[in-house]
This record gives sequence, C-alpha cells and structure tokens, in this order.
Amino acid sequence: MFTALQTSTWAYPALESLHVLGIAMLVGNLIALELRVFGRAQTLPVHALARLSLGIALTGFSLAAATGGLMFATQPQELLANRTFQVKMGLLACAGVNALWFHGRGSLARLDVLARAQMILSSVLWVAVIFCGRWIAY
Repeated sequence: MFTALQTSTWAYPALESLHVLGIAMLVGNLIALELRVFGRAQTLPVHALARLSLGIALTGFSLAAATGGLMFATQPQELLANRTFQVKMGLLACAGVNALWFHGRGSLARLDVLARAQMILSSVLWVAVIFCGRWIAY
C-alpha cells in the first residue's frame, strides 16, 4: 500500500488534498466557535453551535490524522529527522493538551477569561501546525 502511495501519480496528491480538507474542517470550525464566543453572530446559541462545530472539527481532525499517518508511513525516517516535523508534532501535542484542559475544566460552560485565552491559544497552535506542515513540504 505504501509503495502505491510513493509510485502513483495521483494517490499522494489526493491524500494531501484530503489532509488539507481535514485541517480546514478542524480549524475553520474552531475559529467559527471562537468568533461566536468573542461576540460575533450573537443570535446563535453558543452551546448549539459548539455541538455542531466541535463535531465537524473532530471529524476533520480524524481525517487529518488518518491521512497524515499514511503520508508519514511513506517516509518515516526522513520525517523523524526533519526538525520542522518534530516541531509540528510538539505543537500538535500542545493543542491536544490544551483541548483536554479546555473540555476537562468545562470551559464551554464558563466562557471566562481563561476559556477565552485557551481558545486563542488553540487557534494560534493550529495555525502554527499548518505553517509547519507547509514548511515540511519545501
């Protein structure tokens, strides 16, 4: 299977496209929720939007993780030695810890200063992950 990804003219680009789609679903929905929390679209109930947005974001994360894992499997040694890839993985871990902390403390119910700071941190981390991902390709 991994050989097919390496030799096919269309398989790897299709995988990359699905990876980008997953990232767009993830980050786009997190930012939409963040904009609502910070006062945009106030007619939308936060908790209803959160249920929708976070479900789509989780689907996007799952798609990005699955496609990222397949892309990683085509050249693991090169990626493990790549400093930008290492930074990207560290940033992903930080984003995961932040998400666990956010949901673990019930931040959506509170929407206090810390919850808002965590949302901003989440967006910053995910944008940094995206930058690292693009940097790896070049």
